[in-house]
Amino acid sequence: MNPSTQGQAPDRLRAELDTLTTEAFRPELADVDRLNTLAIARLMNAEDAAVPTAVAERLPEVAAAIDAIAARMADGGRLIYAGAGTAGRLGVLDASECPPTFNAAPDQVIGLIAGGPDALVTSIEGAEDSAELAAADLAALKLTDRDSVVGVSASGRTPYAVGAVTYARERGALTVGLACNAGSALAAAAEHGIEVVVGPELLTGSTRLKAGTAQKLVLNMVSTLTMIRLGKTYGNLMVDVRASNDKLRARSRRIVALATGAPDDAIEAALAATGGEVKNAILTLLADVDAAAAERLLAEANGHLRAAIDAARAT
Repeated sequence: MNPSTQGQAPDRLRAELDTLTTEAFRPELADVDRLNTLAIARLMNAEDAAVPTAVAERLPEVAAAIDAIAARMADGGRLIYAGAGTAGRLGVLDASECPPTFNAAPDQVIGLIAGGPDALVTSIEGAEDSAELAAADLAALKLTDRDSVVGVSASGRTPYAVGAVTYARERGALTVGLACNAGSALAAAAEHGIEVVVGPELLTGSTRLKAGTAQKLVLNMVSTLTMIRLGKTYGNLMVDVRASNDKLRARSRRIVALATGAPDDAIEAALAATGGEVKNAILTLLADVDAAAAERLLAEANGHLRAAIDAARAT
């Protein structure tokens, strides 16, 4: 346990939890276990339906954070999520989906969870209470001022998440604090505070529910919109998809077809000539250039396909 929290009396921590919206007890649900399964399912579904509205209220803050993250990543920085428990797992999940979806380098988007990889499937006692552990995890990544660190915590008080943001900000990295309580320490510690207040949970304190859903929605936006800003898409097509299995290879062909309208034989030839790179294949077909020219044009356009197409057509 973090020495700074070890000496806190249980009644002090209990009093702190009593102030959190995410921990609030709802007397009107005290007999929820007496309801039939369909009634509980309807109740839970109604609760979940309110989450997107809560996220919508924070979209200006989300967009500002994304623009700042994208600017750093365009300069070679990394996106790093840091959290404990459910919040940490959601960050790791979002990071792990960026390489196959956007052909991002494995170290371009990173998910840190208190307690390390073992914490993905089991509870690591005391890990979330350590701000020092967060600092050590970020130090091991050789954090720079081009990086962005997103601390994620439903309560907004988790020492690991707050510690990560505090350490990162001291070293000049961009910092974002995503919490589900107003007036949180996490949002206050970060340059960009995002507080999506979804209210008390169906099960008291079970923040894997509405709070977890809210965090997932925001993290979806952070990674997806950042990658759009970095030129990883063409319209709403994932042109930087990594074709690492049969499904993704089939998707690659379909994406090229949707982007170009070219016949199957031309698509196969373009993908073969460009080593299976979807973005390059589309450029060869739409701009009538060879694979080498497509690679050069994309490099000059910093990977933005639309800009590369415009440049090719202007010559």
